[in-house]
Amino acid sequence: MSTRKLLLPDVARRTAAWCGVLLLVAGVAAVAVWLCVALKTAVTPVLLALLGTALLGPVHRWLTAHKVNRSVAAGLTCAALVAVVGGAGYIVVTVMVDTGGQIVKSLKEAAQWVIDHFDIAGVADVDDLADNAKTLFEKFGASAAGGLLSGISLVGSLVATAVLALLLTFFFLRDSDRAAHLAHAVAPRGTGALVEAMGRRAFEAVEGFMRGTTFIALIDAFCITVGLLILGVPGAVGLGALVFVGAYIPYLGAFISGAVAVLVALADQGLVIALWALGVVLAVQVLEGHVLQPVIQSRTVQMHPAMVMIALTAGASVAGLLGMLLAVPLCAAGFGVIGELRREADGPGEAVPEGP
Repeated sequence: MSTRKLLLPDVARRTAAWCGVLLLVAGVAAVAVWLCVALKTAVTPVLLALLGTALLGPVHRWLTAHKVNRSVAAGLTCAALVAVVGGAGYIVVTVMVDTGGQIVKSLKEAAQWVIDHFDIAGVADVDDLADNAKTLFEKFGASAAGGLLSGISLVGSLVATAVLALLLTFFFLRDSDRAAHLAHAVAPRGTGALVEAMGRRAFEAVEGFMRGTTFIALIDAFCITVGLLILGVPGAVGLGALVFVGAYIPYLGAFISGAVAVLVALADQGLVIALWALGVVLAVQVLEGHVLQPVIQSRTVQMHPAMVMIALTAGASVAGLLGMLLAVPLCAAGFGVIGELRREADGPGEAVPEGP
């Protein structure tokens, strides 16, 4: 009996099968991203609430472990969040208002110093650029006034998003013990345990990222602020606040905030102090990269810097600054899910016999 000859070799058929899987995954991911963008008004508070829940989860668990009612514990945790964020925001805004003019003036002087010392051809004087910008603003003043309502609408939208995210954080914290039951309820038959494990692993990755990033941001901001104060750089506290906020955007945020600090030092104190400020920023970044990151975030999902930069670029292209803030924790959650799927595919490891 003659055997049927296959049209394609085995390697080609396997490649085609994998291409089909990749196309299906890419299509599902594209539809998911499109839906998130289309429904961003509802999706954004949910994502922010998940980040807040991941950051505040340990506090809530500590309170419930000490026999505090879950609703009361969630309310106290959210109240603490409002107090901390509100206080920090007030301090940052106050410092930036007090020193913002000085920082802008120093940046302007630094730009003029670069133009003068490097003899950049074809670049107008900084004062001329400022005058032109002022003239342009006056020319289109009517359009700017017309956009005032849009600005008020944007502020209202931000406030509504923040309030909704806070309320969702309260409910997520209070009802977090029901997540396992929800996973088993919505998962297909026989996959409830896997879905629960994937959810736990993803949330642990986000929780570790948020907790570690916040702690690292505090250390970075403190060290750079102290260094700038010692060097006598103006607006050191405001620059430290900028470093703290920028730490939530890995690599890019640290680069921008550090560059601003060095430029301010260059304009106000000269080249020598600017080099010292650069040394402080680089020393803090080396401390973060070689000590803080491995020690503090050793139990979270570690991503290669190239993956982080790709995630930041993709997040910025999809949702701007908000996308950059959410890109890395979402990727951490995704890598956590992939790790759990690989562990499930490998099967339970063989038991290691105990020693004598």
